[in-house]
Amino acid sequence: MSHPRTAPRRGVRTRHPASSWEDALVTGGGRVGALVHSTAGLVRLTLGHERLFLPAADALPAPETARVLPELRALLLAGRSREAAERIAGFAATEDPGYAETRWIDPLVPAAVLSFAPRSPAPGDPLRECDFATGVVAETLPDGTRHRAVASRADAVVAVELTRAAGLDGTLRLDPPQGPPPVRIAAEPAAAPGLLRLAARFPDRPAGATAAAPAGYTVECALTAAGGTARPVPGGLELRGVRRLEAVVRITVDPPGDTPAAPPAPPGDTGFDRVLARHAPLHGRLMDRFRIGLDGPPAEGTAPAHLARLVDAGRYAIVSSCGDLPPTLQGVWSGTYDPPWRSGYTFDGNLFSAVAALHATGTPELMTPVFDLLEGMLGDLRENARRLYGCRGILVPAHASTSGRHQHFGPVWCLTCWTAGAAWAGRLYWDHYAHTRDRAFLRDRALPFLTEAALFHEDFLTADGFVPSYSPENTPAGAGGQACVNATMDVAAVRDLCRNLMRAHRVLGLPGGRRWAALAARLPAYRVAPGGELAEWAGPAGPLEQAEEHAHRHASHLYPLWYEPDPALAAPRLRAAAAAAVLARLDWWRGEESDEMAFGLVQLGLAAARLGEAEQAHAALGMLASRYWRPTLTPTHNRGELFNVDIGGGLPAVVAAMLLGSTEGRADLLPALPGTWTAGRVEGLRGRGGLVVDVLEWERGRAHARLRSAEPRSLVVAFPDGTRSRVDCGPRQAISLRFQTFLHARSRSASKSCPDPSCRAPEGYSH
Repeated sequence: MSHPRTAPRRGVRTRHPASSWEDALVTGGGRVGALVHSTAGLVRLTLGHERLFLPAADALPAPETARVLPELRALLLAGRSREAAERIAGFAATEDPGYAETRWIDPLVPAAVLSFAPRSPAPGDPLRECDFATGVVAETLPDGTRHRAVASRADAVVAVELTRAAGLDGTLRLDPPQGPPPVRIAAEPAAAPGLLRLAARFPDRPAGATAAAPAGYTVECALTAAGGTARPVPGGLELRGVRRLEAVVRITVDPPGDTPAAPPAPPGDTGFDRVLARHAPLHGRLMDRFRIGLDGPPAEGTAPAHLARLVDAGRYAIVSSCGDLPPTLQGVWSGTYDPPWRSGYTFDGNLFSAVAALHATGTPELMTPVFDLLEGMLGDLRENARRLYGCRGILVPAHASTSGRHQHFGPVWCLTCWTAGAAWAGRLYWDHYAHTRDRAFLRDRALPFLTEAALFHEDFLTADGFVPSYSPENTPAGAGGQACVNATMDVAAVRDLCRNLMRAHRVLGLPGGRRWAALAARLPAYRVAPGGELAEWAGPAGPLEQAEEHAHRHASHLYPLWYEPDPALAAPRLRAAAAAAVLARLDWWRGEESDEMAFGLVQLGLAAARLGEAEQAHAALGMLASRYWRPTLTPTHNRGELFNVDIGGGLPAVVAAMLLGSTEGRADLLPALPGTWTAGRVEGLRGRGGLVVDVLEWERGRAHARLRSAEPRSLVVAFPDGTRSRVDCGPRQAISLRFQTFLHARSRSASKSCPDPSCRAPEGYSH
């Protein structure tokens, strides 16, 4: 069949002016990155490093609220939510005056700004380009100055090339970022023939900062000029008649101590083209693991072809910012000393959205930094559990950067009441095994983490359930505060944790799985609200009903549908309630009041896709696509503002979920295909059970898929018409399937409409 091309040039080309760093095009090699935001009169690159968090405050231990836990529980069970949150904040401030005001994590900050100011700029807007396939950003100024920049995954450097046919005349500088930092930074720029250097120290680094908080950093820019002259002048280098200038920039972040870190050995060949030659294959292979083309008429404010383009743009942002650490709120980039929410790791939603598509789009190795980050914080996570609740195991905070200590909370945002973080992270561990079939990972990394997450809940759970509890940032209708009892998210995340632990024990042939079945049996049941929706809180808090509040950006109660659907939601009543909850939140998002936190639409889109509700999933995508991307195809947190990479992973994850649903031993093909996607082709989808979808294509109601798996297995494949078939596949045993999409009949997915467990082969089934 014919189909949309899946290999067009992937990237962006624009003359959108760079009024600030938030209008930048981005290049990233994981560990380092550059925001490229030039104007007609200034080539400008803001340079960053994934470990450059500015130590701004002591990392206080979590308050020891375990000492007043009975009092807190009594308040919550009496419906006195606000009093409970105020008691936590007041107790913390009494224990340590540092908690008298809300504490923030150390911010991710820029390292330096590399700039070139032409001597005689011409008016107009630069032509700006970013090639997603290579990571190269290029800009052409009206005076003919052209530059290219790439952040290298291979060498952890930023390489820059400037050219001009008439010769480069102007000043090249390496300066500290603009604006006042929150704490003092001692920065010393220097210029010498062939070198620009900026050394920065943090003289006011707090005594209580952690080992992950740096003592300073150094930026070195090695230069090679062809033709003309490049001589040091105050503040930089003066270029005259230079035909081509190459710069290789290395950022070294210094650990605590008196001795700065030794810079890594420089690459053997340091020209721009040589750096690019080492980087491009590594970056290109990651981008090429997944390709998509969509065709059809516009709907929900966007065209299918544009959605496919945003999938590429989002994947590019996330791939470029996965290094030794996972993406922060702003990836590996920062253009200010005061980024929103300090641009750390936000575990109550943002980080999980950013990495949501890594497995499904074939880049599981990029999930490893998440596990490395969490395991590097285990000491703090254990301390959180012990001090906050007197429990064994681990407790993941909502916000973190250089520390895993739970220290960001207050009487309104009572985040110490949120205990689902480790269970949620445990789902990523299980999914990593489910997609890769790496049993060594399951045994050595996943099982220990899941076990510690469950140990906490063994101790924490009471006869009344989760007390305290928290449904991220939402307040039950009629309640005085966000602290609550039995948030559905907590119930769902721990149900999922127990299920995954039992499966891990079974896969590894280890005893002990029944222990986690016993924990699951202690959990509250899901509840259907009076309005028919899946309730966000699983019951009342004493006299307080904990009624629904749909006018909210988070949709945390839909957690049971974000990954593998909770088996409990197979019950028709609960399934219908979940669908009603999606519709209720979508209705709010369609209004003008909704604005911030784009990844809330990711949560809705994932839930709708798992339910087979194609049009609702597409409505969420339409709002994501039309509101939360700049003309440079970088994503935002709010409508048109706040540079943020959350939906860079979230939007591709929703698209992937609409095309493939997977659980252990089952795959749903095109489970939520909207009518507007009349044709398409996808290469490289991945599913649980080690499933690989080499090709999935459809047009005019007919579809074809070619499947493999990471290990030999039998698999049930479900089709859009409700039929199912059992097939055998393996690493070298591909299976080809031909079936109908039934778009014209607006059929529901097999997961919704096929109660019969028998398997029937669809028309055109073939090996």
